[in-house]
Amino acid sequence: MSRSIDIVFIGLAITSSWGNGHATTYRSLIKGLASHGHRVLFLERDLPWYAQNRDAPRLDYCETQLYSDAADLRARFGARVRAADAVIVGSYVKEGAEVCDWVLEESRGIRAFYDIDTPVTLSRLQSGTCEYLRADQIPQFDVMLSFTGGPTLERLEAEFGARRARALYCSVDLQQYRPEPVPQDIELGYMGTYSEDRQAGLEALLKEPARRLPSRRFVVAGAQYPEHLLWPRNVERIEHLPPRDHSLFYSRQRYTLNLTREQMRRAGFSPSVRLFEAAACGTAIISDDWPGLTELFSPREEILIAHDASEVVACLEEISNAERERIARAALERVVEQHSGARRALELEGILEMAQREVASSRARDADAPSKASRSCATM
Repeated sequence: MSRSIDIVFIGLAITSSWGNGHATTYRSLIKGLASHGHRVLFLERDLPWYAQNRDAPRLDYCETQLYSDAADLRARFGARVRAADAVIVGSYVKEGAEVCDWVLEESRGIRAFYDIDTPVTLSRLQSGTCEYLRADQIPQFDVMLSFTGGPTLERLEAEFGARRARALYCSVDLQQYRPEPVPQDIELGYMGTYSEDRQAGLEALLKEPARRLPSRRFVVAGAQYPEHLLWPRNVERIEHLPPRDHSLFYSRQRYTLNLTREQMRRAGFSPSVRLFEAAACGTAIISDDWPGLTELFSPREEILIAHDASEVVACLEEISNAERERIARAALERVVEQHSGARRALELEGILEMAQREVASSRARDADAPSKASRSCATM
């Protein structure tokens, strides 16, 4: 965009990364927007589990404000929402459907919904269990921003009536995620909050390889894993790692594992933020397979794909250090070029700019329609 704009985000969380990937996604994107001169206000509901684990209570590239509930949000931030050039509501916001109604009525700028969980959202909309968005709200937004690309964008427009559905993948802050000069003392690591539908993949692609290679060190970092889970003796558990420690963790790994939630895998084109962050740290990635992955990274050139434990073990034992390092460097170069926060901010700028033009044109046509109708009647 040729001018600085004011953007209001209403999202799940940016001040705490505990148990959610939304925070690092928002941080990278908004930091990129700030680097281009845009002003951002992020509104976040004050929830106890985030308040107890707030690793970024203040951010120097955007204003953050906490609110207690939807009524408090409306009472305190109505003027900011009305004055903003764009208002973006995120998925999983508490009382989200009510918040969306308010934004759709109150905002005078571009109104967008950013779905960081699109396949989950669409499934819940179909089952009637989505609490943060209603199907009838989708056509009212000027643009639906989706964490998932590919055929899901067509579904949003064809089945749910979205005016404009655009992919806005996660991204990585290259100042925070970078290779660290530390010994690589972890054979294979994984970082992710517990998810039941990822657990089978973790079992097959990390725990079973650890059993087959008992002399190697494996590490799983992430919150909310049930206490009853059993781990091989050579798998170390870390409950939570704040973002400031992520680069060090990835840099210590010879390989890192990327796993995708089941609904995201079925939909495809849903890269995890961890995928880009690990690559930015210069760590070779072994990933599960899903449609669209090969459009983001070239197999065997920039990423390794495994379908079972034997393929993971083959990567660990048969690929030379030189080949592993070459693959990691290639992935790093791809991320720097295409998946940085600054690059994603440029993409969002383009989406908002196009939406502004199209909305203005539509409003001009609507305003002109009555005058044309009056002239037509006058000539009858």
